[in-house]
Amino acid sequence: MAKLNAPLFSFGASGSIAKALVYFPWKGLNVVRSWVSPANPKTAAQITQRDRLTACVALIHTVQAADTDPLVEKDQTAYALLGSLQPTPRTWFNTIVKQWLDQKVAVKIPVIYHGVTLTAASTQVTFQSGHTTESSALTSGKVYYGTSKSNLNSSVAFTAAELLAGKAITGLTNNVKYYFQFRALVPAGMIGSDSGIYYATPVA
Repeated sequence: MAKLNAPLFSFGASGSIAKALVYFPWKGLNVVRSWVSPANPKTAAQITQRDRLTACVALIHTVQAADTDPLVEKDQTAYALLGSLQPTPRTWFNTIVKQWLDQKVAVKIPVIYHGVTLTAASTQVTFQSGHTTESSALTSGKVYYGTSKSNLNSSVAFTAAELLAGKAITGLTNNVKYYFQFRALVPAGMIGSDSGIYYATPVA
């Protein structure tokens, strides 16, 4: 139903009339266009992609409610920081979904990292993370780090067990803010499944 702030065909109208006309503001103008029935294509490829999206969203909700290492605000902030590096910045949720779908389209294995904890100490930060397991289990990867979110030029190897238990990244400078990101390397199908970008400051 259209809402009017003045006589019809004048100004301030918004909404649709009898599925014929749609009134809406656009760039400071009050405009009208014909009503278009929303399409709902159901090709095989579209159904496959929708199923992937449904599975990803369900898994996000599952890890948010997990009893161990749930996906919390810190993880959301980290994924949002990763999303901010893209040509078109996106939310934490869309960053996870985009990475998940990209992996699926490439016939690779998506991973969601959650419950990440960074514990700062003198000249070091301990990185620990939970993660989802799909068709194969994570074997190893690296935590890349640096003093800029867009230039993580140092790395430390992590086994899956070290990632879950936590491992110290040493040789850092106290009172300097560092950014950290885990990237899966083995199995090869997981390459491209990266965590969000976290940060911490080692302190004496």
